[in-house]
Amino acid sequence: MGAAALAGTGALLGLRPESAAAEPPPETTKLRLVKIPSICQAPQYVAEALLRAEGFTDVQYVTKPGALGITEALASGEANINNHFVAPSIIRVEMGDPIVFLGGLHIGCFELFGTDRIRAIRDLKGKTVAVLELGSSQHVFVSTMAAHVGLDPRRDINWVTYPAAESMRLLAAGKVDAFLGFPPEPQELRAKGIGHVVVNSTLDRPWSQYFCCMLLGNRDFVRKYPVATKRAMRAILKANSICALEPELAAQHLVDKGFTASFDYAVKALRDIPYGRWREYDPEDTIRFYALRLHEAGMIKSSPSKILAQGTDWRFLNELKRELKG
Repeated sequence: MGAAALAGTGALLGLRPESAAAEPPPETTKLRLVKIPSICQAPQYVAEALLRAEGFTDVQYVTKPGALGITEALASGEANINNHFVAPSIIRVEMGDPIVFLGGLHIGCFELFGTDRIRAIRDLKGKTVAVLELGSSQHVFVSTMAAHVGLDPRRDINWVTYPAAESMRLLAAGKVDAFLGFPPEPQELRAKGIGHVVVNSTLDRPWSQYFCCMLLGNRDFVRKYPVATKRAMRAILKANSICALEPELAAQHLVDKGFTASFDYAVKALRDIPYGRWREYDPEDTIRFYALRLHEAGMIKSSPSKILAQGTDWRFLNELKRELKG
């Protein structure tokens, strides 16, 4: 019933019938995405029924322990298309991974929590920040924020690596100074009264002015299967709107399918993240912004124009913007 309800809601979100009818079926009926603990990935989990409606009869979710596994799976071809935080994806593009940015999904999902010793990003100098691992989305995002205010993240911050649950416990005990969480971790920290929000990337400038997570594809998959790529994107973008319009329905689906354990945290996360505004932001501006921040942080050497030329393909997004109703 849940899948049927999601598919029915998706149908109401609109695709002009003539556009769908004129389109050939996908060149492949198999699609592989990545499953990680973060529920900011909700649109691609909610999209399963919509993907099947687009002709994908074999939809698989490859399980990875964290976001670092997303680009690895895309680069190897283990996954075909997936949502991921833009900054570490830019690093992998510069490294030569065969991945391409296809479009934006949503702004803001990361939140930096700190103890009373941390009131602003500059206060991280000389302090201890817990991240999942070096090179992870958490590490890269805090590094870009630190570099943006004049800190050297390689020298000015003491990085420690722990699983998220242990990092939150250490933050509560005051044994680390800050921790960057992604849903449902910020929702849990607020519910338990642990720390306070130093930066909310959904609300705080300049981070709130750019996409946080974007859709990427394996380059070979996109080249060989353009119709499948467009159809997969359409399903995920429609699911994006479902998350915005029907957060309770989407949250229940996440729980029922085992993508998360807490319905309450899931609903709060889906309400917090502005999923329905994917048309309002420019993906090229996002790439330029984060490429410059990563350069400041010493994490890449390439110019924004090189990253855009090497690792983006906006043709499907431009078509879908015209086809999908606003």
